[in-house]
Amino acid sequence: MTDIVTVNPATGDPLASYGSMDDRAISLSLETVAAAQPDWARRSLRARVDRLAELANVLERRRVEFATLITTEMGKRLVESLAEIDKCVATCRYYVEHAEEIFTPHDAEGPGSRNQIRLEPLGTILAIMPWNFPFWQVIRFAVPALLVGNGVLIKHAPNTTGCALAIETAMIEAEMEGIARALVVDPAVVPTTVERLINHDAIGAVTFTGSTPAGAAVAAVAGRAVKKSVLELGGSDPFVVLDDCDLEQAVSAAVASRFGNCGQSCLAAKRFIVHKRIADEFTTRFVESVSALRVGDPFDEASDLGPMARDDLRDALCSQVLRSVDLGAEMLVGQTDPSDRPGWWQQPIVLSGGERDRLMPAMAEETFGPAAIIAVVDHDDRAVELANDTPYGLAASIWSSDVERALSVGRRVQSGALFINRAVASDARLPFGGVRRSGYGRELGTVGAHEFANVRPLVIDDVTLG
Repeated sequence: MTDIVTVNPATGDPLASYGSMDDRAISLSLETVAAAQPDWARRSLRARVDRLAELANVLERRRVEFATLITTEMGKRLVESLAEIDKCVATCRYYVEHAEEIFTPHDAEGPGSRNQIRLEPLGTILAIMPWNFPFWQVIRFAVPALLVGNGVLIKHAPNTTGCALAIETAMIEAEMEGIARALVVDPAVVPTTVERLINHDAIGAVTFTGSTPAGAAVAAVAGRAVKKSVLELGGSDPFVVLDDCDLEQAVSAAVASRFGNCGQSCLAAKRFIVHKRIADEFTTRFVESVSALRVGDPFDEASDLGPMARDDLRDALCSQVLRSVDLGAEMLVGQTDPSDRPGWWQQPIVLSGGERDRLMPAMAEETFGPAAIIAVVDHDDRAVELANDTPYGLAASIWSSDVERALSVGRRVQSGALFINRAVASDARLPFGGVRRSGYGRELGTVGAHEFANVRPLVIDDVTLG
């Protein structure tokens, strides 16, 4: 087994080396969680709520430590890492506060004299998690899954192995030892390991966040095993700017949405579809704002963007940009030449001309980094057509001072989430997920909390004995 070495993307220097688990160690972790899960499920909801409330306290106490680890391992600005931990704390507390209304049995109409709907655990949930929000992605699925009574087995991204183990440590500190474990898996054996785990009787379901091809492979294995899967996959989200919008507000939100987390977010706006009557002014303002963004040390509060998380991700983004230019896009700001400084730095890029070719990578593919493309349209129907001209369907953002007009456009755009006059964001109170090649199933909210539960009707007829 090859050791996993994490690397600081701001410097290119190694951070830590982690010994990969062999088959026996992986099986032992699964068996540990599977053995702890029935007792965890038998506890009262109140007892589980108390443990998740303590997890929120642990995350809050160790906020700076965990945020520093996120920034060091994957490069996002410290202020964004702190916000990520804060969001984890808020999500824990949301589910703690609303646990009774979400998770307790409730009466229902039915054929019996007494009818009840119960939420019961599926067993151990295998989670295959990404690196871009290494704490948040785990917490947002794990908290409701644990409150239902499931166990959790986490296979995290190799470059955020330290974060994965820190999450396990936080759960142990919250007195949930054994019910959640992190796996350290040699990337070369991940496909075979995941398949073996999904086929194990103790695994009740699988959740995956990542690329569409990898998600399809996980779903195929889960399908053959007849086990539930939830997939949150790629996105090429449209940001549609109609000619009657508040332009200042739209530009500000567009820059924040595209370049937050150095553009490495599945739900970030990636394609800016702008009505021609305001296209010149939008483009001028957008380019000016992007040109002013400062790329630098993610621990420096003056920096607007840190490094990209890995060198291969930067190379892939630059390839998409160059291929788009070859097909007619114009580079308005930015460059693809590698930086002279150590680490994986990328200046923000803005392209125009996205309406010219539906095969242009910046329009048709997911660009996972600080690159935006602007397409100009002359009417609402064309905006809808271009917004839907992608295999993805994660989220969409529509901007107009006429809400009914925005809704008319937005309802025709195929997406899992629709935001009007607001940049797309995930929120513990609302279900989130995609359609088409962006995946299926939901996380968060009440709907997401039920994804990893057996929603079980209980029908009782009272019999009076004579």
